[in-house]
Amino acid sequence: MSQPICLNCATPLEQSFVDLGMSPLANSFLTAEQTQQMEPFYPLHARVCSSCFLVQLEVFETPENIFGDYAYFSSYSETWLQHASEYVDQVTERFSLNEDSLVVEVASNDGYLLQNFLPKKVPVLGIEPARNVAEVAREKGIETITEFFGESLATCLAEEGRHADLMNGTNVLAQVPDINDFAEGFRILLKPDGVLTLEFPHLLRLVEENQFDTIYHEHFFYFSLLAVEKIFGSHGLRVFDVHELPTFGGSLRIFFCHEASDRPAETSVEAIRKLEKDAGYDQVEVYAAYNEAVKASKRRMLEFLVEAKDAGKSIVGYGAPAKGNTLLNYCGVGNDFLDYVVDKSPHKQNHFLPGVHVPVLDPEMIRETRPDYVIILVWNIKEEIIAQFPDIGEWGGKFVVLIPDVEVL
Repeated sequence: MSQPICLNCATPLEQSFVDLGMSPLANSFLTAEQTQQMEPFYPLHARVCSSCFLVQLEVFETPENIFGDYAYFSSYSETWLQHASEYVDQVTERFSLNEDSLVVEVASNDGYLLQNFLPKKVPVLGIEPARNVAEVAREKGIETITEFFGESLATCLAEEGRHADLMNGTNVLAQVPDINDFAEGFRILLKPDGVLTLEFPHLLRLVEENQFDTIYHEHFFYFSLLAVEKIFGSHGLRVFDVHELPTFGGSLRIFFCHEASDRPAETSVEAIRKLEKDAGYDQVEVYAAYNEAVKASKRRMLEFLVEAKDAGKSIVGYGAPAKGNTLLNYCGVGNDFLDYVVDKSPHKQNHFLPGVHVPVLDPEMIRETRPDYVIILVWNIKEEIIAQFPDIGEWGGKFVVLIPDVEVL
């Protein structure tokens, strides 16, 4: 077997980070007919580069196959919609965006974020490769290009004079295997005094909060600030601010400008650098310890589930996120433990989870069947979910989270 190489700098990937076995594509929801057919599984083994410290997976499926028709729509989470609205308010004021500006969002999904600029009269452009998702954004009046972003598309837009005052990519950086082509696209399209913001789950929080379920094939990369600075710095883009966010268990929002910009670096940049270096994220050997921690977590989860089922308890899941599919497949949890899962998205309902083939139903099924335990698989918005069922105690039901550890709420 050939040695995998770093997708950023072509260094051989010799250090394992975590091996989650074989797993299907986490957003490949199945019809009833498809559950009777062969289903592809791929190695889910993350490694770290000893040169640029980028944690990554091997590429087994192209982005075109993964994202051409996609099951994830951002607008089904009130928490996420509020997060997007607050971001728009902040950047509009901070960077004085107006009707003469242009905001470009890469991976704009169903327009959940860009729609907030429309009442402010700020021109926007969405770039969203998933055709079914992009169509929803267009229905909201958001111009959306259905292509993958990179150097080629950025060059075409720049030649049309469509340089951006603000560019944004929220939870997309991990989903682009040719990360250098992606970074170069931002350099080309951003105005000389423009700003780029990228938001993604922070690798440090993934480890500290045991968020191994956020690793799946649609996410090729897992980032520290140290790694991102190396990659984008090689394309003439400089970090001038970093915000720590609570989203997705702990994320970073990084602000970039062109290297020649006179924007001063905020103290937050050096603070996060120091945080990561103190934790050893500039030493490849430090990454090796995570795999054993994940194995121990799997044993604790299965112990809880086995004891509950042996006691005659009924268990269901709330949420059909990609992270939940990683967790269930890694732990081997299917209909032997879960009666069903529910999700608010009609695009997932009446389908089956990949790999484990648990049915996805409407959330009201919880009130109809009154399970003993509801496992919150989309734990990053657990407060929003708990608030939907203030009556769960009436039948003695309880919510459970498995990340960062098993906890009955």
